Amino acid sequence: MAAFEYQAINAKGQTVKGVHESDTVKLARQQLRSQGLTLLELNEVRNKEHKSRSPLLSHSIGIRQMAHITRQLSALLRSGLAIDEALGIIAQQLESSGSKRVLLGIRSRILEGQSFAQACQAFPSTFTPLYRATIAAGESSGKLDQVLERLADYISDKGQIHRKLQMAMIYPLMLTSVSILVVIGLLAYVVPEITGVFDKMDQQLPDITVALIASSNFLKNNGLYLLLGMLSLSAVAKALLRNANHRLKYHRFLLTAPLLSKFTKGINTARFTRTLAILTNSGVELLEALKISSQVLSNNAMEKAVENTALRVREGQSLNKALEKTGLFPPVTIHLIASGEASGQLPRMLANAADDQEREMEALTELTMGLFEPILILFMGLVVLMIVLAILLPIFEMNQLVH
Repeated sequence: MAAFEYQAINAKGQTVKGVHESDTVKLARQQLRSQGLTLLELNEVRNKEHKSRSPLLSHSIGIRQMAHITRQLSALLRSGLAIDEALGIIAQQLESSGSKRVLLGIRSRILEGQSFAQACQAFPSTFTPLYRATIAAGESSGKLDQVLERLADYISDKGQIHRKLQMAMIYPLMLTSVSILVVIGLLAYVVPEITGVFDKMDQQLPDITVALIASSNFLKNNGLYLLLGMLSLSAVAKALLRNANHRLKYHRFLLTAPLLSKFTKGINTARFTRTLAILTNSGVELLEALKISSQVLSNNAMEKAVENTALRVREGQSLNKALEKTGLFPPVTIHLIASGEASGQLPRMLANAADDQEREMEALTELTMGLFEPILILFMGLVVLMIVLAILLPIFEMNQLVH
C-alpha cells in the first residue's frame, strides 16, 4: 500500500488537499472520485521528496511535535503494536496535514518491506542523520521502543535549550532596538525643532551644542545612505560567509573572541556531548557516532576538530586524548569522558558533561543579560543627558546675558 498526496475540488467547489492510502495510483483516483472529488493533482509520496513535483511533499516537522510523535510511537510499540499500526494511529490524530503525509509515507514503505530507518531516509528534510542512525541502532538491537524514548527526551531537551536562549535574548534585543529608535527620533526630529532657535542667536554656542547640531544634521541628511550602507554590509557579510574558507575563518575568530568564545564553545560542546551520548547509548558504533555528532555543531572549526578526533580514534587513540588535542573542549568535559571510558560508562558520562555545559551556559547567559540591561539603560541615560545639556546650556547662557 502506498500513500498519495492529492489536491482536488469537492462538491462545494472548494479546493481541498490531503493524503490517501491505496494500492495503486489508478485505484486511488477511482476511490477519490467516488468521494465526489475532482482531482487536480495526485502524487505518490516518493523517496526523494525534494525532487517531487509537488512542493507540499517536502515538510519539516517542528521540534515540539517531533518529540511528541516520537514519544507516542515509543509508548505504542511498548504496548505491543506493530510499527505500521502505530504510525497509522498517530497519523490519524495529527492535525497538521504535512506531518500526516510524512507518517503515512513512512508507513507505506514499511508495508512494502522496508525497515523504519530505511523509510525515514525518504524524508531527509524531516528526519536528521542522528534520528535515522538512532532508529537503525534501535531496530538492530531489538530495543526500538527504549531508543525512541531516549530520542524523544533528547529532542525535548534540545527544544528547551533553544527556547531558553531565545527568551533570554528577547528583552535585551527589544530594549536595544527601542533605545536606538529613540535616539534616532530625538536627533532627526526633536533636536532640529529645538535647536532651530539657536540659529537666530548671535552668540557662540557651547561645543556640546555644536556637536549635537552637527550630529543631527548629518543623520537627517545622510540617514537613508547610512541605512543602505548597513544593509549592503549585511548582504556582503552574508555572501562572504557562504564561502567555506571565509566562514571557517569567521568561526575560528568566534573561538578566540572574548566572551563570544565562551558561548560558542559552551553551546557547541553541550550539543556535541548530548548527541554523542544518545547515539552511543543507543548502540551506534563510536566512529559513526562521532561522524553524526560533528554534523550538529554550528561552528565549522569545531566540526573539523571533531572530524580530526574521529581519525585519531580510528588510529587507536582514546576519545578523551583525541578531544584534548583539539584544545577546544573544556577540561571538565575531557575529564568526564576519560572517566566514562575508564569505567565503561561513556554514554552516562557524556550525558553528565552535556548537563554540566548546559547549566554553565544558562548561568553565563543570565549573568551576561543581567549586566547588559543596566549598562544599556545607563548608556541611554547618558545619551539623553548629553542631549538635554546641549539644549539647555545655550538657554542658560542667554539668560545670563539678559540679566
